[in-house]
Amino acid sequence: MAVFEAVEAETLLPLPPTPFVLARWSTAVVGPDIHVKVGRTLYSVPWKLIGRRVDVRSTATMVQVFLDGDLVKTHVALEQGKRTDRTDYPPEKIAFQMRTPIWCRTQASEVGDACRTVVDQLLEVNALYRLRAAQGILGLKKKYGDARLEAACARAITVGDPSYRTIKGILIAGTETDPEPESSGDAGAAAFLHGPKRLFASVAPSETADELHDDQVHGEAEGSI
Repeated sequence: MAVFEAVEAETLLPLPPTPFVLARWSTAVVGPDIHVKVGRTLYSVPWKLIGRRVDVRSTATMVQVFLDGDLVKTHVALEQGKRTDRTDYPPEKIAFQMRTPIWCRTQASEVGDACRTVVDQLLEVNALYRLRAAQGILGLKKKYGDARLEAACARAITVGDPSYRTIKGILIAGTETDPEPESSGDAGAAAFLHGPKRLFASVAPSETADELHDDQVHGEAEGSI
């Protein structure tokens, strides 16, 4: 004890400010799915490292991936399963994962030209605000299939209303393959511009124009008495 106090005590260094962390080191190769396997868990790393051999430092709470001594990725440790950071994917893959406008256009092209036209029109202006509508249209193919969705989009374009509501309504009614209605030659003019004969064409005639005129005259005459 006397020797310790006289010789050794002054040479001792203070304890480190943080406790020692037990870590295990290993090596792994980044797979084509951008993940490395550490124990029973898969962890993602940036896609540019696919095929590279990396060093992995694992603790009870954290997993760190190093390339040539540089830290390239950190994950919270998971005992078993898979941890994926979507930002590790290449840009085009991120688009598919996040269902961005790029994803929507790609999916629409796989359905058909009409579907792609509808989606392009939706996303032409204020794409972020109309993204949900485009996603909704593409979501219809899960229930109705590519062929019916493409036909419904084509019909919606023909009637001049390529919206989600119209396309869904066509699919629900099953009218995507119905023959096109005969053109009236009025370029789609509103009914009130067709004149009284066209305006009330669907109403069963109960009185003629002359009878209506006579009633009006009689009414005015009675009112003046």
